[in-house]
Amino acid sequence: MNVHEFQAKQLFGQFGIPVPRGKEITSPEAGAAWAAELNTPVFVVKAQIHAGGRGKAGGVKITKDKAAVPGLVKDLIGKTLITHQTGPKGREVRRLLIEEGAGIAKELYAEHPRRSG
Repeated sequence: MNVHEFQAKQLFGQFGIPVPRGKEITSPEAGAAWAAELNTPVFVVKAQIHAGGRGKAGGVKITKDKAAVPGLVKDLIGKTLITHQTGPKGREVRRLLIEEGAGIAKELYAEHPRRSG
C-alpha cells in the first residue's frame, strides 16, 4: 500500500504519535490560507509523490516568509519530480504537504525489505 506523507502523519496523529501541524494543499490560494492559519516561524512545503528523494529533486522547500508560501506552492504544483525511485519519467506533483518546521536532530527512514539494496 502506498500512502502519502500527509496521510501517514494523519494516521500517526490518530494514535497519539506527535507530528508537526500540517495540511494537504492543492492550490496557491489554499497554501496562503493555511500559512496564515498555521502562523509558524518556519514553513515546510513538501511535494507529495510516492517516491523517496523528494528533497534532493527539489520537492521540499523551507521558508521563514509566510508570504512566500503561495509562490512555492505555484512552483511545485504540476512540476515533474525525477528521483532515484521514479525512473526517468518522474512523477507529477498534484498535492503538497505544508507543515510547521521542526528542529531535526536525526532523520530515520524505513524502507520495505524487498526494495532495499
